[in-house]
Amino acid sequence: MKKVGIVMGSDSDLPVLEKTIETLKEFSVPFEVHVYSAHRTPEKAIEFSKNAEDKNFGVIIAAAGMAAHLAGIIAANTTIPVIGIPCKSQNLEGIDALLSTVQMPSGIPVATVAINGGVNAALLSIEILAVNDKELSKKLKEKRYFDKEAVLKKDALISEKFFNENLNKN
Repeated sequence: MKKVGIVMGSDSDLPVLEKTIETLKEFSVPFEVHVYSAHRTPEKAIEFSKNAEDKNFGVIIAAAGMAAHLAGIIAANTTIPVIGIPCKSQNLEGIDALLSTVQMPSGIPVATVAINGGVNAALLSIEILAVNDKELSKKLKEKRYFDKEAVLKKDALISEKFFNENLNKN
């Protein structure tokens, strides 16, 4: 199975990526985690990207806040799918990172998830890998089924609660 590369621009992005890592572990997907800044260590980010295919990566997740150029610099140096996670900052609540991540020029795509969307980045990377992995696809379908069942149980509990409250009022 191919690996997922996880790159953060700063260790302050780690709380977002802990959810990503947890989700990948849940699916037994191998991964590596690195801190490479698009601005402070661009040569390391570029080197990682250029060697990613040879190192058996199938997807790269790049998380960064503020100017958030990390996903773009990685995508510019590989043809492996890149998923950007814009991270929330104090100044603009992550809108700056969202716009920096999603507004890529034609020819250099970056899939972008929600601000602090670590779980969805992991799930999207798993979906990409599952295109060629039937076992991983099966695990995704099972997760979707269990997630659906959990919502239906909550619906039944809430509906019953308010149904009973209405009965008591009448």
